[in-house]
Amino acid sequence: MTHAAPVSPVDRASLRQRVDKALSDFLAGRRAWMTDVDDALVPVAEAIEAFVLGGGKRLRPAFAYWGYRGAGGVDTDAVVTALAALEFVQASALIHDDLMDRSDTRRGEPAVHRRFATRHRHAGWGGDPDGFGDAAAILLGDLCLVWSDELLHSAGLDPRTVARARPDFDEMRTEVTIGQYLDVLTQATGDTSLARAGKVARYKSAKYTVERPLLIGAALADAPADVRIAYSAYGMPLGEAFQLRDDVLGVFGDPAQTGKPAGDDLREGKRTYLVAAALEVADDAGRTLLLGGLGDEELDATGVARLRELIVDTGALARTEQRIVTLTDAALAALTAVDLDTEARQALVDLAIAATRRAD
Repeated sequence: MTHAAPVSPVDRASLRQRVDKALSDFLAGRRAWMTDVDDALVPVAEAIEAFVLGGGKRLRPAFAYWGYRGAGGVDTDAVVTALAALEFVQASALIHDDLMDRSDTRRGEPAVHRRFATRHRHAGWGGDPDGFGDAAAILLGDLCLVWSDELLHSAGLDPRTVARARPDFDEMRTEVTIGQYLDVLTQATGDTSLARAGKVARYKSAKYTVERPLLIGAALADAPADVRIAYSAYGMPLGEAFQLRDDVLGVFGDPAQTGKPAGDDLREGKRTYLVAAALEVADDAGRTLLLGGLGDEELDATGVARLRELIVDTGALARTEQRIVTLTDAALAALTAVDLDTEARQALVDLAIAATRRAD
């Protein structure tokens, strides 16, 4: 196995284009249906189209697809269409996450709740524009979750094949939802322990980003137990490493690449592994500084720079980077313990590298 991917594993087998086409075709049908109901629903269709089709790494369908191929599954458009349903789960989670975090932007564009609040203001409607935006975001996020189910079932796969994947699909959606709650709870209670940060990372992101998509692909291919065991052993540490990279980017990322303001995770008060690691070793002055800045919506560039400096000086950034390496190595080692399709094995190696070394 090598560690360089001349072509992104998301783009091999024309996967990204096929996923995008499946999503576009489905959304066109939903737009037509909603337009028949009421023209007032056109902005809803437009907002979801912009959110789902306007960006995204397509990592979850990629993990599911190469998990399916690794277990001997035969490539078909119906399989790709079914796996595109994962993008609606992702859209739902992000729309709701932006609302809960009161984020202004996503991928450099207004977050959904901000988009609909602005629409309310420009139209001069009655009531509270922000309340309207919040309600719209809740409903659009719910709609995406409903559509994830619909796309999975309407993709053209044999019902018995879909039934095999159903338990993992259902469990994944439950896990990400409780993970979101634990994240909100952790911010409210101020729990800064590494154990809590790790649990939130596992359930909010790790399992539904890597492990469950892999297991869904394995289920569609009717994979044996040893493949599922190996996929979990690969998926869990890699998913955690993916979230840790996200945490680093949330503090140190370039807004031009992340599409979010610099230091946004600090303003939102995220109790991440990175923050927990800093608090664990900081002196009293450092803890006071960091805890005082966390969750401060008015934290300016100077304040962000001071907190970044503290995180670096405590060794928390280096510790997090080393943990990303350790977790990624553990994930890659798990792939050597099972017999997989050669092309798919290499794709999973390359996906691991892409997921943990990204800058956006």
